[in-house]
Amino acid sequence: MKFPRLVASTACAVSLAAAAVTAATSPAFASSTSYVALGDSYSSGTGTGSYDLDSGCQRSSKAYAALWASSHSPASFKFVACSGAKTGDVLNNQVSALSSSTTLASITIGGNDAGFSSTMQTCVLGSDQDCLNAVATAESYAKNTLPGKLNNLFSTMRNRAPSARFVVLDYPHLYITNDTFCIGMSHTKHVALNQAADVLDGVIKTAASNAQFTFADVRSQFSGHELCSGDDWLHAVDFTNIGNSYHPTATGHASGYLPVFTSAAGAALTASHAKDS
Repeated sequence: MKFPRLVASTACAVSLAAAAVTAATSPAFASSTSYVALGDSYSSGTGTGSYDLDSGCQRSSKAYAALWASSHSPASFKFVACSGAKTGDVLNNQVSALSSSTTLASITIGGNDAGFSSTMQTCVLGSDQDCLNAVATAESYAKNTLPGKLNNLFSTMRNRAPSARFVVLDYPHLYITNDTFCIGMSHTKHVALNQAADVLDGVIKTAASNAQFTFADVRSQFSGHELCSGDDWLHAVDFTNIGNSYHPTATGHASGYLPVFTSAAGAALTASHAKDS
């Protein structure tokens, strides 16, 4: 399938811009970094369409963590993020990849704990009120239960890798605000889901701050590329492959998550290097 020339040119410009950001925010000593990528499907690469690194966990070479490692050639790279992971799964199956030699680690986590997958299903299939009720339940969990789970996880991560710099990334808004001509779910549902993302991201930001981890917010990077924007970096409901639904595309990782992570990781590694010098 051929893209219109304007779209192709725009895609090229975005790729060049992302490369420029990467080059501008990558310290020369990144090659000595020991990097571990943990987390859920937003880190493993679900939605990129290629699970060439681990099909069971849907780890992809097109995920932001693998893209960063490919362009920076760190001294070591352990990619243990897994689709469907909750905080308990990271504790049981992923934190063992961290060690005293780890100098950089990244993570997205919390969405599965709060039940956002089932919330999305309710919003797709149910009424506006069903969606609002499901969102309220997820937000209540995020506010009241998730903080303790994140604090425990982040503390364990720090204990496993006391010298590491940790970057905690969040989740983007799913829909544009100006959704008048958007086919599918109602405006009410779109607004509720975006607000739920803000609640979840706020909880994650607070937990990261409490742990003295770097918080990297992707929402502004995805602005203008949400669903119904016409230049989506996220999958809408995909009934042929339901797991892709509401996950970043390969472009969402390369042009959305990667620049944000690259900037945050570069700043964190530079600060660490300066402290040790």
